Amino acid sequence: MSSLSASNIHKTNEIAVSVRDVSLTYSTTIDRRPTFKTRVKALARGKKQTRVVQALSHVNLVVEYGHVLGVIGANGAGKSSLMRCIAGILPPSQGRIEVYGSVSTLLALGVGFNPSMSGRDNVYLGGLAAGMSREEINGHFDEIASFSELGDAIDAPMRTYSSGMFARLAFSVAATVRPDILIIDEALSTGDAKFKEKSLNRVKELRSDDRALILVSHAMQTLRETCNDVVWLDKGKVISRGEPNQVIDAYQEFLQVGKSAAIDEDV
Repeated sequence: MSSLSASNIHKTNEIAVSVRDVSLTYSTTIDRRPTFKTRVKALARGKKQTRVVQALSHVNLVVEYGHVLGVIGANGAGKSSLMRCIAGILPPSQGRIEVYGSVSTLLALGVGFNPSMSGRDNVYLGGLAAGMSREEINGHFDEIASFSELGDAIDAPMRTYSSGMFARLAFSVAATVRPDILIIDEALSTGDAKFKEKSLNRVKELRSDDRALILVSHAMQTLRETCNDVVWLDKGKVISRGEPNQVIDAYQEFLQVGKSAAIDEDV
């Protein structure tokens, strides 16, 4: 697929993303089943119980052009929080993030899509949100529709789509934008085996260009095959970063799991 609009020419090993001493703290309401007594106490105080969450703690990270960085960690490790900070969706509580280039994100299924609108209309909605012009979307619509393999369903409301259909269309739009920096959070874990392989091949195509890719996944074998290096997060902190097999092996040992094809795709 050809690039969309002309962009800066980046060279391998130039910095794409710089994360310096980044921390993210937020407050959340405690969601427990309250007793009558605790409800009365809460009403007396006039406020809900909250707790402070340290999602990220003093994270330092550099991502270079020409590289694919894998991000691993258990649920709640801070992976998605870090991606949202890099994408500019969440401002860090502390530290600085510098991004050198255009960013396209695929952080969750259907984010930015309107379920009441058709897949066709959401291609335009997603493309415009990603910085494409209407003319560019017109020129690449057939590519997006073909890659998604939705057929006539492209004109059906997205509320009728399965999660796999959502993923297909979201990935097709994100991958067609051809950004300088592409962030993918778990998108390759959804859909049938054929589409997963097709999506992985597209990631590899993008890797061959001088772009920077950040891939968050629990599919360890995918990360082993695709990434230049892997970073392991735990409780908002960077535990290790390095060669994919070494970091993934250490992570799996930490979790005390055996090595099998099934485990490699779901850790």
